[in-house]
Amino acid sequence: MGIFNKKRKEVNPEFATIPSHIAIIMDGNGRWAKKRGLPRTLGHKAGVEAIRGIVKECSKIGIKYLTLYAFSTENWKRPQDEVNGLMKLLVQYLKGEFEELNKNNVVINYIGNITEFPKICQEELIKAKNLTKNNTGLTLNLALNYGGRDEVLFSFKNILKDYEKGKFTLEELNEDMISNNLYTKGIPDPELMIRTSGEERLSNFLIWQLAFSEFYFTDVLWPDFNKDDLYLALKTFEGRDRRFGGVK
Repeated sequence: MGIFNKKRKEVNPEFATIPSHIAIIMDGNGRWAKKRGLPRTLGHKAGVEAIRGIVKECSKIGIKYLTLYAFSTENWKRPQDEVNGLMKLLVQYLKGEFEELNKNNVVINYIGNITEFPKICQEELIKAKNLTKNNTGLTLNLALNYGGRDEVLFSFKNILKDYEKGKFTLEELNEDMISNNLYTKGIPDPELMIRTSGEERLSNFLIWQLAFSEFYFTDVLWPDFNKDDLYLALKTFEGRDRRFGGVK
């Protein structure tokens, strides 16, 4: 069952345990704008401001990995002007935030098939990844042109190439092989998945990696999601009993 945060309140930012990896479905930018009589593009801009705050807080409290669902394989269905606006925002974010993120030891990474993005987006992403790869702080994973089913298919295609070369038998095929051929190779699975705006579904996000994650759903729209909302999610996670099928 998801937990809905109906009232905003300050939460003590002290935790007995925190997840090493948080994944977030940043939902509600369009509805945030609509409630204010604004174009959707301004909702996405407000969403970027929320990203800035949450990245800062995650880095501050010691989260090792933060994966943000920024652009899905299904988002291409949106109006072209909105898609174009999202691409411009991505470039602006990378250019505008790079110095601050790098100064704070953040690793910038991306998962998904970015080859379908405009060249300038690809260049900025690759540049940011290369220039921060030796940092040792928070790893910020931007899920871009990402789909969970597409990723699993990507993994199996890579595995089949090795199978055709005789590198393993069918009997030797295991879960580790699948995990090691995903976009998230080398990254631990998220312990906590947060989705904003009141929706309670994965929407094709990290469908392999979230198998044993704790889910936290809030009706707060993403542009309004702040550190207190993050802390409330972490407090809820702290109270979960993670048995992984066993008995304690």
